[in-house]
Amino acid sequence: MVTPLLPGPVQRLAAWCVVVLLVAGVIAVGVWLCVVFKTAVTPVLLALLGTALLGPLHRRLIRVGVGRSLAAALTCLAVVAVVGGAGYVIVTALIDTGDEITASLRRAGEGLSEHFGAAGTSLEDLAKNAKELLAKFGGTAASGVVTGLSVVGEMIATGVLALLLIFFFLRDSDRAAGALRSLVPDATGDTVEAVARLAFKAVEGFMRGTTFIALIDAVCITAGLLVLRVPGAVGLGALVFLGAYIPYLGALLSGALAVLVALADRGWVIGLWVLGVVLVVQVVEGHVLQPLIQSRMVQMHPAAVLLAITAGASVAGVLGMLLAVPLTAAASAVLSELRTRYAARGQAPA
Repeated sequence: MVTPLLPGPVQRLAAWCVVVLLVAGVIAVGVWLCVVFKTAVTPVLLALLGTALLGPLHRRLIRVGVGRSLAAALTCLAVVAVVGGAGYVIVTALIDTGDEITASLRRAGEGLSEHFGAAGTSLEDLAKNAKELLAKFGGTAASGVVTGLSVVGEMIATGVLALLLIFFFLRDSDRAAGALRSLVPDATGDTVEAVARLAFKAVEGFMRGTTFIALIDAVCITAGLLVLRVPGAVGLGALVFLGAYIPYLGALLSGALAVLVALADRGWVIGLWVLGVVLVVQVVEGHVLQPLIQSRMVQMHPAAVLLAITAGASVAGVLGMLLAVPLTAAASAVLSELRTRYAARGQAPA
């Protein structure tokens, strides 16, 4: 009998290390390919998110007797109308109130610098260079694409391509299961279809829940800012809506921005009232809206969400932050289903 060179526990540890390295290598190659082919991957991911959000409307149109192609076209037209209108309102609000918000932040920095020294000075410098910082942040989000017209052109092309893909994904959604089964062996067809449905359901739950929660947060905080007569209330509400798609971090940053603007223009009392409004809205979101709307569909620990956002930001900037949580939710649903299936298979009698 040949004596093994390493004890059994060490061999098992080495085997697990090899598996972890192989999985990490596959993930790294996948991320690298996504970055290299980001021009094609980004519209596909955005189209999947849009399809998950708009699927219920498309299915409702089909149930009332509208053809699949016409239902998909009407859904896409509704997207153009709603997103275009909302985008116009948000951009107009930010343009109209952007200078006012920046001036308020500068005044807040000057006031804080008198009390806290370097910390306040840093905030003042941040406000003075807001446009430059925003340009750099946008360049990061575009993943290295040159600035100027090329960025705008790529954004428009990405949006148009994503909209076309949403149309095809909605129209041919009934064929998705068959197409997926045709790509895998017959023995694994049921498992692949089941995990794919769960992954899409997780993304659908995240998109629908987050949009609803973002709308409630934005309306409540905007109403509070208007009542307290905080300058730039509509623009700050728009930032709250956009920030809600980045869980935890987005709400924290947009809420802090609203408090700073109120503090600079309306004084400490109104600033504390705004802080109270933001905290109440966040408490209601965390203890009422999140459990009722999202937790039943997307169950992720806050630490996992923060790590996913950080990883997404390091890979693709703002776009990565937006895509990180739904993709992680889909991956979590897939792993959970696979673990359940293989555990049941291992317990089945021989």
